[in-house]
Amino acid sequence: MSFQLLKKYFHFTKQQYIGVLMLFIVMIALQLFYFLSDFNITETKNAEEEQWLALQSEIDQEKLADKNAKPTNYLFNPNFISDYKGYKLGMSIEEIDRLMAFRKENKYVNSAEEFQKVTGISDSLLKIISPLFKFPDWKQSKNNYSIEKKDFSIKSFPKKEKLVILDINQATKEDLMKIYGIGEGLSSRILNQKEILGSFVSMEQMKEIWGLSPEVINELNSHFKVVIPATLKKINVNEASLKELSQFSYFKYGLAKQIVTYRSMNGNFNNIEDLAKIKDFPVEKAKIISLYLEF
Repeated sequence: MSFQLLKKYFHFTKQQYIGVLMLFIVMIALQLFYFLSDFNITETKNAEEEQWLALQSEIDQEKLADKNAKPTNYLFNPNFISDYKGYKLGMSIEEIDRLMAFRKENKYVNSAEEFQKVTGISDSLLKIISPLFKFPDWKQSKNNYSIEKKDFSIKSFPKKEKLVILDINQATKEDLMKIYGIGEGLSSRILNQKEILGSFVSMEQMKEIWGLSPEVINELNSHFKVVIPATLKKINVNEASLKELSQFSYFKYGLAKQIVTYRSMNGNFNNIEDLAKIKDFPVEKAKIISLYLEF
């Protein structure tokens, strides 16, 4: 290839020459900057960082001291050594098994010597672990206690008085307040309900009195019974007026009106079953209601 041909490829304009020159200058400058500059980062620490670093140093020292500290050994009853505890103490599996078998017979060791006799541990190991043994106080000083003689003579108890069942229709306020759970308020409520009804006809009516818990009702049932008095004034359902029927505790005005209407259209009621056919009649209380009525 001739020089003229190569010259053809390296022929530049004036601006191109200047550009190439500037490129070389920039490259040389970057190289000089790279070799002459110090790239080591100087770490600046403020006061707060120095304080935290000092605190961390103290923490590290505390941790190191904890690691070097000897573990605290606590006293224990050797009768209740577990497999893991025995292993940590340096006992062999056979020695631990001997202690477990001894304990299964519901027996206890009461001294370090007896512990060695049962387990068969070496004198050297016993010397190391025996200072950690703690037996119950009564074991250590059982010779200092004298067995007190206790009086096991059969004591006679007063005979339980026979429970007297009272008629709840004759009960006074004081009688009711003798029942556990009944105070002045509940006793007054029971007596007021009796006055409204004329008398109770069943102990089941205690469930209708607000404030009486199932437990108190059970107590009432064990101390009282119902004796329907002969003087109880019953309501003749076939002759009573609307006002008389609506004043009965178990009949609301609407039900009393239906009874009067049904009676005028269909004739008299013969029994409680006929009356129970009326809409909204409290069928679940029919047995109690029937004791207040006559047909």
